[in-house]
Amino acid sequence: MSTIAAFYSGKSILITGATGFLGKVLMEKLFRTSPDLKVIYILVRPKAGQTLQQRVFQILNSKLFEKVKDVCPNVHEKIRAIYADLNQNDLAISKEDKQELLSCTDIVFHCAATVRFDDHLRHAVQLNVTATQQLLLMASQMPKLEAFIHISTAFSNCNLKHIDEVIYPCPVEPKKIIDSMEWLDDAIIDEITPKLIGDRPNTYTYTKALGEMVVQQESSNLNIAIVRPSIVGATWQEPFPGWVDNLNGPSGLIIAAGKGFLRAIRGTPKAVADLIPVDTVANLTLAVGWYTAVNRPKSTLIYHCTSGNFNPCYWGKMGFQVLAAFEKIPFERAFRRPYADFTTNTITTQYWNAVSHRAPAIIYDFYLRLTGRKPRMTKLMNRLLRTVSMLEYFLNRSWEWSTYNTEMLMSELSPEDQRVFNFDVRQLNWLEYIENYVLGVKKYLLKEDMAGVPKAKQHLKRLRNIHYLFNTALFLIAWRLLIARSQMARNVWFFIVNFCYKFLSYFRASSTLKV
Repeated sequence: MSTIAAFYSGKSILITGATGFLGKVLMEKLFRTSPDLKVIYILVRPKAGQTLQQRVFQILNSKLFEKVKDVCPNVHEKIRAIYADLNQNDLAISKEDKQELLSCTDIVFHCAATVRFDDHLRHAVQLNVTATQQLLLMASQMPKLEAFIHISTAFSNCNLKHIDEVIYPCPVEPKKIIDSMEWLDDAIIDEITPKLIGDRPNTYTYTKALGEMVVQQESSNLNIAIVRPSIVGATWQEPFPGWVDNLNGPSGLIIAAGKGFLRAIRGTPKAVADLIPVDTVANLTLAVGWYTAVNRPKSTLIYHCTSGNFNPCYWGKMGFQVLAAFEKIPFERAFRRPYADFTTNTITTQYWNAVSHRAPAIIYDFYLRLTGRKPRMTKLMNRLLRTVSMLEYFLNRSWEWSTYNTEMLMSELSPEDQRVFNFDVRQLNWLEYIENYVLGVKKYLLKEDMAGVPKAKQHLKRLRNIHYLFNTALFLIAWRLLIARSQMARNVWFFIVNFCYKFLSYFRASSTLKV
């Protein structure tokens, strides 16, 4: 039997961010492998008019939890949803609920965070730094607590080329940042944000680094570990391949390219695409929770959950694999042949943005206005291009992460635990994974029926033919105009025609002699 699965049996576990992508997968794996766990507390706030119970019901009724219901039929009884709001300094947890958490919790998995790259610094500090500080304060009052696992990001120190398993200091103390956010107005914060984040690309990576510093400063009496995943993507194996439910990471780019909106990306084809499947992150996180609780390391250990060191895949190669998957699994209602190219040429990218992206969007919105409908394509395209712009930093760089602790943990697992909680990405077949990823985006994000694939392939073929005909006609018109206006172009044209005529004559004469 799995030692790790047995460890979580009978435990009371608190998961923050349980309604998020990683949180759902982590919760599913816990219920599926340790159905005898006592309870999972999740911090939830009402959203879009739904009560806490309705949000839990929606999660459990998703495709992700189908297998759980077979091994843990009473799963709904083992989830205790507690009202909380991480935007509030005290997390807005009631006195009764807080007392229950303090007295009962054995393990904490802190997954909650804002992952928006363009989030305002005040909001990013609140969710990624202040909320972490408040949760650590609660954890220090939990007498039964065995381990506190903080989920950070491998890009928290992306301003460095080589990143070790250590917490790097930031120029300004987190407490000073937290205090200043309480009294500075938005205009001043906007002005000082570039100076504060320095050579980091956005507020997300900066505040995650601050969050790690808070963990270090507040962890003197706690048994803590930090997990740093890289770009989290669809599931690799569990509970089934290709499950994804959000547009973060490559998912949004896959949809944009598959629908024909995205034609070119400014990136470095040979840069490592450090993608990591979400179930791999969940498996490592649960293994870290077990190891931290049982072995109680003397210092805070950091675990890098990355693929580049063990099984690198490059952005250029990944792009070709995605396009190959589109040929097998085309998206419905694509506007033109799915195509995406990596270019390091800024001028080329700007040309594509102006001509291949915005121009068709403007034309389509004009058509929508004529038909009495609300124009939306230009707004959608501007949002897409803004997202691609924010991702360019990561598409043009490669990093090296130390993985000594991750490899050490792998060696500490029994063969059964290595099988049940597999986080060895050396076994990952990228071509197969990307194909399942595209399939998952189509099924679970776009809600497209696989029965429509033959029809989508016919549509794709028509669009491809139209694309080729349009380009050919455009080339011929441009060439004809050039010949009419340039003597040099006419000379080149006559030379080409004359050369082809002589070559054909020579070929015909050679064939006659052979006969």
